[in-house]
Amino acid sequence: MRFEVIDHPLVAHKVRLLRAKDTNTVVFRMVTNELVSLLAYEATRNVKTEIVQIETPVSPTTGARLSKDPRPIIVPVLRAGLGMLDGMIQSMPTAEVGFLGIRRDEETLIPETYANRLPDDLNGRQCYIIDPMLATGGTLIDTIEYVVERGATDITAICILAAPEGVEAVRKASEKHGDSLKLSVFVGALDECLNENGYIVPGLGDAGDRLYGYVS
Repeated sequence: MRFEVIDHPLVAHKVRLLRAKDTNTVVFRMVTNELVSLLAYEATRNVKTEIVQIETPVSPTTGARLSKDPRPIIVPVLRAGLGMLDGMIQSMPTAEVGFLGIRRDEETLIPETYANRLPDDLNGRQCYIIDPMLATGGTLIDTIEYVVERGATDITAICILAAPEGVEAVRKASEKHGDSLKLSVFVGALDECLNENGYIVPGLGDAGDRLYGYVS
């Protein structure tokens, strides 16, 4: 697994804004989109392209465009991942978008998929999973396994923040796939740890609540 913290002054500046508890919802959403566009710039460096013929005002030439067959697919993890979607689409406007909702039973801890809008066959597709927080790693691991079961072998996860515990959990889970899985994880910052409630410290709180408000 490749893991990379995007070390850039603009990324650090926007992460600081998202951490601040006095950043309101409107600004939080706007900054999230701006930050994700920056993260996507690095995370999509190896996105597949194809060479096509074009005409400039001066002469014929060739240029690169995002692959149309197969198209990359963006997979927001509900609900907080939706807050990152606009930033990704700005970077890859021709990408397909799927949706995946996964929750765990509080007693059995078995993951349950409650929402799925993904193709049944992801063979040959580059999958970009977006979820703001990589905390324990459980949700990202479940999401990766879900798309792998559908044939995905080239997966990139983009998160705003990560905890070392979650990164290590994802790394260990990916090892069972060996060389058959190409997995990359890009984050805006690697934080100190998880607290007793599973929140990233110092973190930014609950990303979903800060994006959309508290839902009881």
